[in-house]
Amino acid sequence: MSRMTTTRTVALLAAAALPFALTACGDDTDTGSSASSSSSSESMGSDDSMSSSTDAAEAGAPFGEGCASVPEDGKGSFDGMATDPVATAASNNPLLKTLVKAVTEADLAKTLNSSEDITVFAPTDDAFAAMDQATLDKAMGDPKGLLTTVLTHHVVEGRLAPEDLAGTHETLAGDKITVKGSGEDFTVGDATVVCGDVQTANATVYIVDSVLMPTAKK
Repeated sequence: MSRMTTTRTVALLAAAALPFALTACGDDTDTGSSASSSSSSESMGSDDSMSSSTDAAEAGAPFGEGCASVPEDGKGSFDGMATDPVATAASNNPLLKTLVKAVTEADLAKTLNSSEDITVFAPTDDAFAAMDQATLDKAMGDPKGLLTTVLTHHVVEGRLAPEDLAGTHETLAGDKITVKGSGEDFTVGDATVVCGDVQTANATVYIVDSVLMPTAKK
């Protein structure tokens, strides 16, 4: 074979091999890029998961022995109440039937539902049952007067987290209530918080075991 023929053969072989070499290099690069992308995605997924867990931990959860009486699912559950404004949420909670009746009588449901951020101390049915019957009848018989005053005495502007709960707060009735305690143990006047830090769409609710009566103005 002549030198010229040999040279051409080598050149042709080299030309034929070049695309395969380039393809191999391209495969290595894509694999590295894919691996890097996969690693990045896994890292981001891990970060998102950690972030969600942190947010959930920071949000806290309702506390207190009375919380055991709240339904585990449905509109009256904690998850169900969280999606409704406070008066609507209370109407679905089996512990608060008398309170809801009183709110309806006083025509306060719309006012409570439309308030942006409030804290509500919500007496249980047992709390109303323990009231002096004459006092309860008098309040229910005066929905725009005494009943409205009593109910708005249970409402404070702003959503109070447990760490901000202790102290003296002005109510929507224009008077003040004092909360004592810390952690998961709180009293409001003579009442005890039996299920606290319940979230609704526009309010934080603390369910209490006594009706909070405003001090008579002199």
